Amino acid sequence: MTDFLWSKPETPAVATLLLAHGAGAAMDSTFMNKLAAALCAQGIQVARFEFAYMAGRRTGGPKKPPPKADKLIGEFQTALQKVMKDCDGPLLIGGKSMGGRIAAMLAGGSSLPSRVKGVACFGYPFHPTGKPEAEWRMEPLLEAKRPVQILQGDRDPFGFQAELDAISLPSHVALHYLEDGNHDFGPRGKSPATLDGNISEAAKTVAEFASRLA
Repeated sequence: MTDFLWSKPETPAVATLLLAHGAGAAMDSTFMNKLAAALCAQGIQVARFEFAYMAGRRTGGPKKPPPKADKLIGEFQTALQKVMKDCDGPLLIGGKSMGGRIAAMLAGGSSLPSRVKGVACFGYPFHPTGKPEAEWRMEPLLEAKRPVQILQGDRDPFGFQAELDAISLPSHVALHYLEDGNHDFGPRGKSPATLDGNISEAAKTVAEFASRLA
């Protein structure tokens, strides 16, 4: 049974986002808490969930690494089927880093419910950290059957702006850069940008994305 951590805006939601965590941090990490709060402030209802390997850590289980990405698609799909029963209106699927990649992979399937209008990826892992020479993880983006909005720190080691400006993305994939942001959107101390500001900008961009799709 999937347990959700809900964050609900005070006004009627523009959409509900089913949000998965990244490979190494739980659904209630500092980043995920800040992001959920910022999305709520923009009228997006958020349902966070954990993959089984991460949930197992809460019960004293071993700190296992995540399974291969394709092994997690079924878990995301199960969470989607459950959240559809718990809320009304349009849905987005998405996640932080690995979670966003899995969401994009799910969006490439043939049986995605029509209520799912788009995919939101917060820090997409285009390639292994600091290894642009490795094989890029483009297939989920290319094959997604829904619009995809990527929020990316402009110096993210999993794909920074100068690298991404040199490639072509399909028309259904939009990319929004966050000023001086790393993989968790945090800027350097000398930057005029702030972590909270970048997270708020990411949330605003996703709300605008959801409004266009409604």
